[in-house]
Formats: sequence, C-alpha cells, structure tokens
Amino acid sequence: MHIPDGYLGPGMSGFFYAVMVPVWMLASRIVKKTLKTKQVPLLAIGAAFSFVIMMFNVPIPFGTTGHAVGGVLVAILLGPWAACIAVTVALVIQALLFGDGGITAIGANCFNMAFVLVFTGYCIFRLISYKSAVTSYRRVVAAGIAAYIGINAAALFAGIEFGLQPLLYHTASGQALYCPYGLKVAVPAMLGEHLIIFGWVEAIVTALVIKYLQKQSPELLED
Repeated sequence: MHIPDGYLGPGMSGFFYAVMVPVWMLASRIVKKTLKTKQVPLLAIGAAFSFVIMMFNVPIPFGTTGHAVGGVLVAILLGPWAACIAVTVALVIQALLFGDGGITAIGANCFNMAFVLVFTGYCIFRLISYKSAVTSYRRVVAAGIAAYIGINAAALFAGIEFGLQPLLYHTASGQALYCPYGLKVAVPAMLGEHLIIFGWVEAIVTALVIKYLQKQSPELLED
C-alpha cells in the first residue's frame, strides 16, 4: 500500500501533506495530555510492531505493494491518536531509510494508513465491542472485524488516489504524467489483494493478540 515517488502529482502530494500536518499536531497534543507514563514504552513497541509487519511487502501489479499494518491493534491498546503517531513514525522511517514508500508521498501514505485505517478501525471496534467486558469474546471478534475493515478502507483510498492521477495530470494528448492507471484498474487492484489476502492477515493477527492479552494482561485492554 506504500505509494512510491512519481505516482502522485505534486498538487495531490502537497494536499495530503497539508491535511496531515494539522492531524500530526493535534495528535501530539492529545497524546501528551492523555498518554500515561507507563504507556510510553507501549507506544514505542506499537511503532516497532507496525514497522516490522509493514516490511513484509508483497508487490501488487501497477506499482505498489500489499501488506498488513497493525494500526488498529495499536489504536485498541493506546487510542487512535497514539496509533496515528506510531504508524506515522514507522512510515517515515521506512521512507527515509529503506525507500519503502516515496518521500513526496509520505503525506498520502500517512493519510491512508495512519489516519483512515486507524480511525476507521477504531470506530468499528468501539461500535461492536460497546459495553462488553474486557475479557469478552466479542472484543476479539470486534478487533478482527475492525482490522479487516480498516485496512481495506485504506486500500480503497490508495486506489482512488492512484486512479485520479490520469484525470488530473496528463498531456494535451491525454497521456498520463504520473500513475497511468485509471480508477477502473487501480481500485480493483488495490482492494482485491487486501480483501482476499492482507485484510485477513491483519484481522487474524489483531484478534489473536487481543485474545492473548485478555488472558495474560487484561489491564492493557481497559478503557
């Protein structure tokens, strides 16, 4: 799902940076006020977990990759704003040090995976697990469903971003300047792999970790 350099036009790349800067600022303020001292190591672990799980990239046709993210799991444990920061840190390190995702596309990648994925999944989890006990099996199911929907929401947005490029940036003759694939190609390519493969990986990993924590450290799951 990492968008590389050269696939988004400068206007769209700048737009997503403009969107994410206030999100990052707000997230920093909220986390400073709400994150407990004992949770700080968990934030670092969450960023490391997201970094590692995203490194298992599988190429998808038309220029990008598919993978799990781990953002919803971090959101369940620490809240969506902390998860936004954790996933952002992982994405920035991958882009700057490993070339995984473009530097010009950091804003777009963070919007998709640190914002859309995290907040969509967290809201779904809260909705399904509403008023359930910490050790309730409903929370395990809710975590899996939330993770599956969250990552596919991010994949959908990435597909739309790719697919809009030929419409927004092209020569007078109609030749695409950046990503050459329209919505009819880009959206199915992004969604298909995540609906069939990576969404299930995300769901299973998230549900199993929540199930494990229910037995070993239920205090981490308390609201």
